[in-house]
Amino acid sequence: MASSSSSILFTDSSPSSAARLLHLRRRHAAVPLHRSVGPLRVGPTHFPTLRRFTLHSSPSHLSPSPILPLASLSTEASAKVIDGKSVAKQIRDEITVEVSRMKETIGVTPGLAVILVGDRKDSATYVRNKKKACDSVGIVSLEANLPEDATEQEVLNYISDFNDDPAVHGILVQLPLPSHLNEQNILNAVRIEKDVDGFHPLNIGRLAMRGREPLFVPCTPKGCIELLHRYSVPIKGKRAVVIGRSNIVGMPAALLLQREDATVSIVHSRTSNPEEITRQADIVISAVGQPNMVRGSWIKPGAVIIDVGINPVEDSSSPRGYRLVGDVCYEEATKVASAVTPVPGGVGPMTIAMLLQNTLISAKRIHNFE
Repeated sequence: MASSSSSILFTDSSPSSAARLLHLRRRHAAVPLHRSVGPLRVGPTHFPTLRRFTLHSSPSHLSPSPILPLASLSTEASAKVIDGKSVAKQIRDEITVEVSRMKETIGVTPGLAVILVGDRKDSATYVRNKKKACDSVGIVSLEANLPEDATEQEVLNYISDFNDDPAVHGILVQLPLPSHLNEQNILNAVRIEKDVDGFHPLNIGRLAMRGREPLFVPCTPKGCIELLHRYSVPIKGKRAVVIGRSNIVGMPAALLLQREDATVSIVHSRTSNPEEITRQADIVISAVGQPNMVRGSWIKPGAVIIDVGINPVEDSSSPRGYRLVGDVCYEEATKVASAVTPVPGGVGPMTIAMLLQNTLISAKRIHNFE
């Protein structure tokens, strides 16, 4: 394991970084289009009842949420498990109620369009999971599948059509795109009002500026903060460290923590003393894509750990020959931290839940529905 003076390889570890969406459609060309309809203290021992919390960008009129069951706490240095799967289900249930209310009141159903270019299996899996999630809450899903050799103009045509389609409230282009396509041009073509992934430069710019509000917050970092809120983890005045500085997770996560009045440091591939800096943090969000990089010795006793990494490691005992682990050594972290997200079952489910929430927010805003 690298010491505090070692150099470390950092990569993007968003749950959807291997494949990400942007919704688009086109009138012409033979491309298939499918339609389907007491706070938790940052300390080692205090674990109160979980309360419901909604970010400022969350939809209004959500019905009261059931209290999420707290995981049993061992008296022998065992961290609380931050159960992203349960929180995501709770959020989906809230969205289902709002989608139904919107449809019954004004006859509008939120719509999410996704563009998939090429035949990458991981990307296809992510798109399929997002479609399933849309179906589960009553959001209409549109999907445009383009061949690997599709031209940039063909992709832009689909984006233009979805931009103009009043039934589409969110557009997602699944990343990565084939190498011959200019990702920046394609992402920038999505109307900011439908940029439910939150990656439009104007959305990121507004996120970075005090006194400005983005129309959408990127889904994975938004899910990280939502987990902290729903587990009543205090952020204001706390020291927070974000490990990784990608545009998808690290950078927007740091901006969100700053908005919550945390004192934020970013650890990255050129940081000379990552262990020392991380050990000062009350809250750690790790998103670097390096399995088990963050050891127990990196963690301040009682810190709260949000692990965004999803990394396959060889495991001969698994039927698949591998298992998924995070950036944080979970076994070691649970002996030092006060609360930790598991991998899988932590941040991953929250990313899709936030995408659905952003789509609902977009539909409400476009139709002035409260």
